[in-house]
Amino acid sequence: MSRPQRVRLGRRLALVVLVVIALAAPLSLRSFWLQSGLFAMAAIISAIGLTLLVGRSGQLSLGHAFFVAIGAYGYSYLAGDPASTLASGLGWPPVLALLGAVLTAALAGALFSPISGRLRGIYLGLASLGLVFLGQHILFNATPVTGGYNGRNAEPFRIFGFTFSDSSPADLVVLGVRYGELERLWYLGLLFVAVAWWCAHNLVRSRPGRALATIRDSEVAAGVMGVNVARFKAAAFIVSSMYAALGGVLMALVFGRIVPESFGLLMSVEFLVMIVIGGIGSVGERSPEPRSSPCCPWCSTVTATCCRCWLSPGPAASALPT
Repeated sequence: MSRPQRVRLGRRLALVVLVVIALAAPLSLRSFWLQSGLFAMAAIISAIGLTLLVGRSGQLSLGHAFFVAIGAYGYSYLAGDPASTLASGLGWPPVLALLGAVLTAALAGALFSPISGRLRGIYLGLASLGLVFLGQHILFNATPVTGGYNGRNAEPFRIFGFTFSDSSPADLVVLGVRYGELERLWYLGLLFVAVAWWCAHNLVRSRPGRALATIRDSEVAAGVMGVNVARFKAAAFIVSSMYAALGGVLMALVFGRIVPESFGLLMSVEFLVMIVIGGIGSVGERSPEPRSSPCCPWCSTVTATCCRCWLSPGPAASALPT
């Protein structure tokens, strides 16, 4: 067996071991670590989207938190109870609410894409920063939709009668371990991360992915080669917005209650730090796992120190240690 074959075999074995550990984690981890891991999964999904935008197409964005907020609040509003007196909703099925939140973020990204097509570098970063301030103003003042300063609850995710909460079925036991809300959400988060990475992995290896890399290196050269620079930059912004929204949906499901303070400038800066530490533009390389994964311990540390400030009393608050 040649050395490249041994390397490929080692990577596949490492991937199998990683998958087995991830699937078995809810059997041994406490609620706090499950919640920390779920927050890391939501961060990885959003960070993959920002990596596609910053690392692959060369567009700096400081407004990623705005699209995460669209995903979180979009899902909560679309799936919310229409009869609620505090923050009503449309009562959509959770699956449709998830798709609606992601598509709403895509629409917002498309509306901003003409600006991203005209600006570059720090100027684009400053322009995208305005989205964060706009989002904070909307979240604090659109009380019927967002709940204002107090935030709003997120409806549990349901599919085919199975609820990712403590009910339906109420007493789910696997190998002697009771599977509650966090244990069930763990597998939903793993599915989201796997699908997000697989899509990004294939995107960067396709012709559009190579076109984005050419734009990142030189827009003039890309134009000479026949690449529609403005169109591909707009597409990258839209795709990044959809990833951010999906991460926001998972974040809302994990926390159970979302508040506007969570989606400020600090969150956008944190995502930039994540992709730099994880390897900017490295999604889709030969590594079998998302290169943003080295940020997981860092995300867990952030959650441990900040979770008390981010969470208002809600379903997930009971998971925090005293």
